[in-house]
Parts: sequence; C-alpha cells; structure tokens
Amino acid sequence: MVGVDLPEPQGQQREVVYLTAQGHLVVLGTAGSGKTTMAVHRARYLAGAPGIGGPTLLLTFNQALVTYLKSVGARAPGLTVESYHKFALGYLSSVTGGPIWVCQNKDKLVKQALEEVRASTRRAVAAQPLGFFLDELHWMAGHGVTTEELYLNGVPRIGRGRALAPDDRAVVYQVYRRYLELRAKTGRNLDWDDAASHVLAYLKVDAQARRYRHIVIDEGQDFTPEMIRSLAAAIPRNGSLTFFGDYAQQIYGSRMSWRSLGLSVSSRVEFAQNYRNSRQIARLAQAMSEMPHFRDEVDLVAPRTPTADGPLPTLVTVASKTEQLRQAAAYANGLAADRRVAVLMRTRAQESELRGYLDRRHKHYRIHRELRSWPQGPGVFYGTYSAAKGLEFDSVILPHCDADELPKSSEIVAHGLEEAMSREARQLYVAVTRARSELIILRSGQLTTLMPDAMSDLFYSLAS
Repeated sequence: MVGVDLPEPQGQQREVVYLTAQGHLVVLGTAGSGKTTMAVHRARYLAGAPGIGGPTLLLTFNQALVTYLKSVGARAPGLTVESYHKFALGYLSSVTGGPIWVCQNKDKLVKQALEEVRASTRRAVAAQPLGFFLDELHWMAGHGVTTEELYLNGVPRIGRGRALAPDDRAVVYQVYRRYLELRAKTGRNLDWDDAASHVLAYLKVDAQARRYRHIVIDEGQDFTPEMIRSLAAAIPRNGSLTFFGDYAQQIYGSRMSWRSLGLSVSSRVEFAQNYRNSRQIARLAQAMSEMPHFRDEVDLVAPRTPTADGPLPTLVTVASKTEQLRQAAAYANGLAADRRVAVLMRTRAQESELRGYLDRRHKHYRIHRELRSWPQGPGVFYGTYSAAKGLEFDSVILPHCDADELPKSSEIVAHGLEEAMSREARQLYVAVTRARSELIILRSGQLTTLMPDAMSDLFYSLAS
C-alpha cells in the first residue's frame, strides 16, 4: 500500500507519544487536534521502545479507518492494526479453537421476536417501530446487560429522552429473550453487538499470557462500554491502554464515567488546538456544539480557534430536492482536478444516484469497509457521515441539509425528538469537521435546526 507522510507530532503532542507505558491513559481532543497522528506515533513507539515496548495493537472502529491508518504510517515490527471486531473474532477463535459464526440477520430475527411479543401484550411500547427495539438491544449489548434484573433495576439507561417504565422494559426484555432463542436455533451464539461481552467473559478466566502488551484506541468515543472493558482486560499488568477520543463526535458511545468503563485513568491529557479546519469552519462547528440539543454530561474539549484562514461555509439554496445531488456532484466535479473532495450524506440510500452524476475524468471512491487501499492524490470521495469519521478532505459538500431531512424522521420516531436531535447533531458535526478549507452546504427549504440560523454571519449564502 502506498502511504502518505504522517505529520510529526508538535509540542504537547510529542509528550503524549512518550507518556508512561503502563496503566490506562486518556487523551481527549477537539476535531482536528491530531489525535490520529498521536495514536499512530504512540503505537509505533510502544511497539519498538527498548525495555518497555512489546507487541502493540492499534484499534479503531471501522475498516475504512483501518485502511487509512495503514496508509499514514501505522506499520512497524510488532504493531498490528485492526478494527475492534476483527480483534474480537480473532481472540474468540483462538480460545475456542474453531471459527466464530456471527449472526448476520439480527434485524430479521428481532422483527420476528417483536411480532410474537406484540401478539401477547397490550403494552403500548410494543407498538414502537423495529428501530426502537434494535436500538435498545444495541444499548443493552453495549453495556453488558444480559439479565432481566440488570436491565430493570441495574444499569441506568442514559441516552433516551424519556425513561422507559419498568413494565415497558419488561416487554423489551421479552423481545430480547425471544431474539436469543431464535438466534440459537440458527446455530449462532453471538452478533456484532454482543461480541465484546463474549470477549470479556473469556478474558476474565483466561490465564494465558496476553497477546499484546500495549493497546492504543483511535476514535475511542465510538466504542461501547463493553468493548473498552474487554480491551482493559486484554493487557497485562505491565502493559498500557491508551484511549484517544473526542466526545463531541460521539456516535456509538455511552456518556459514562471512566471507572464504569473499566479504566483506572493514571493520566489524562486534553487538546484544544485545531490543526485541520480553517477558522471559518471551526467557528461553525463550535457554534453547533454550543447549541442546546448538543449539550450533555460528556467530556467536551472546547476548541481554540485555528489560525488558518478560508472562505465562509457556503450555504446554497437549490430549487428542488431532486436537484441537490446533481448540484453536489457538479461542485465536486469542478473541484476534483486538484483537490480531495468529499460528498457526505446521512445515509447510503443516495450513493448510487450521486455516482451517476460524477465526472468519469476524475477518480472517485466510495468510503466503505471494502476500501482495501487508501487512494492518493486528487479525486472525489463519497459516503455517509459516519463512514468519514477520522478522515479529512480539502473540500466537503453536504447535500440534503433541510430541516425536514435532519434529524431523520425514523430517528425521531424511534428515539423521540430530543434524543434524535442529540444523535443527529453529532453525526452532522462529524461531517462538517472533515473539511480542511472549504465547506458547501445544500438545502432546498429551511436549513436544518441542527445548525445555527441560516441568516447568521457563519455562512455565505447563494442560490444555485
């Protein structure tokens, strides 16, 4: 794989690279603060440092980021770079002595379980859409909730605008229990959500020497509590776990204390300097993070305004929604000759349509898990907000930023307006902060309420 130059760490960044090689360490930074740069340098250092070094695992959440990390220099003797789930399945296979078969049709089985439970209860919660139950089961697995007692009376349910009544939780647990029964009949004993709990359970009784002395987590805010607990258990007493994250970008995370995540933090460092975004883009991102629906109890690092200058984010009003993707592609085609441009969307549903509008004279790449080598040079990248996490581009184009599209209606139905806005705001924040110097936002009607008012001085407005 052809790589790109990894920036050298600067100032306090260098101190993080060479922090103690024992215990649990947390590094929080705002978008653009160089967390990935520090994570790669630290992993390489820990893999080869005389005396204190040893086999090191650099982990991130999705496969596209793994590919990117390898392209920016995450290669060294003794260093392994993987997604969490590849690590998990590899470990489970090693301790069980055979292949691990993961349930691939969880949605279908949960739907069947829900239909059966609906036929046996009159509780109104049973009428909630499938997405509501999938989200609740995802939360349960991510927090290690595997018994009815723990679900009803144990772990506080953080992250839902309105708490479920105990009788409603009992209905949800019925769906969960029936799902497990249906899954067992298929010969599968785990899914992607609860794989971490299986890893943790084995590690608690595994007396063998740990495979890795050091583990470094990049984009750690996306890891569930059970994932982090399992990684804390996967290092030896003389090893280290270094967590790099930004809770303003939290998509999969949990808003919990470090101790509840299994970490006894010996060192914590915060970075506020933004090295990526222009001052104008950073101002918009900061304004978004200060809006009421964005605030909660998580660890946020208030960014310092960067010095790099650039144009104001451009807010483009397009005549109709059907023209937004065509217009987004036109902007991308015009910029791709000498820039790396990303067109980012909330879901994958519109990717095929966008691809049909892209100019074949320019290289274009879909950001997804099958991207096995990281492209170099100018071109157009396209994918979802979450797929672009950890990446950066010269220019970013965001179509469909209308108020009736963000937050998604399905998210509002499943989680309620308040929680949907909180979740969707973080998704949009990720997309905005991928842009180094140019940001183009498209809408046809009212601008999404996840962004500041369209008439503010944060935007330059024009009509297409």
